[in-house]
Amino acid sequence: MKTRNLAELLKGNPYPGRGIVLGRSAGGSSAVVVYFIMGRSENSRNRVFVPTEDGIRTQAHDPAKMTDPSLIIYHPVRQAGRELIVTNGDQTDTIRDYILQGRTFAEALKTRTFEPDEPNYTPRISGLLSPDGSFHLSILKSAEGNPACCCRHFYHYDAPIPGEGRFIHTYMGDGNPLPSFEGDPERVALDAETPEALAGQVWEALNAENKVSLFVRFVNLADGSCQDVIRNRY
Repeated sequence: MKTRNLAELLKGNPYPGRGIVLGRSAGGSSAVVVYFIMGRSENSRNRVFVPTEDGIRTQAHDPAKMTDPSLIIYHPVRQAGRELIVTNGDQTDTIRDYILQGRTFAEALKTRTFEPDEPNYTPRISGLLSPDGSFHLSILKSAEGNPACCCRHFYHYDAPIPGEGRFIHTYMGDGNPLPSFEGDPERVALDAETPEALAGQVWEALNAENKVSLFVRFVNLADGSCQDVIRNRY
């Protein structure tokens, strides 16, 4: 698998949906976390990321316009001890609870399936970043749109290469129904030296009509300190 340019991948896809990138900074000193959300409906677009004590959560930009909070209001990023969880739904809390009980990322996700948003059956994508920079990714999706079967895919990267990350997202592109992500997480270059620079690259590359919010974190692998950037459309 060749290394792809993250910005070019995003520019070439008008609707990747929600996406996670985990990896290592170009200098190798920091773990890198990227999470973004997009929306086609007014309800989906009516959101912002706000910081919390242990990560971020989604929140209605205009509460009066929120018609259905299910599937769109959740904690995308949370700490569980020294582990960092990143997901596209309320499975963040499931994973956190399992880890704090001494159980595993995979065990937690075996209790969940794709989202019940027929006919899309949006995949649940999840990541877990460890203090040493190693990470897990997962996607739970329907069997080619058939909800009778949940396909569970798990990936572990124990020695991320400096300047590289792995990118997984919910959709291959726009459509009706929306086509679920296919294949393994994409290998992408992470050449930005700061979280601000990376956030700028990603935000600029996301489709202007559909982008909603973006979170970028650099985690110093020596001392665990974090640098965060949040971008919101509203």
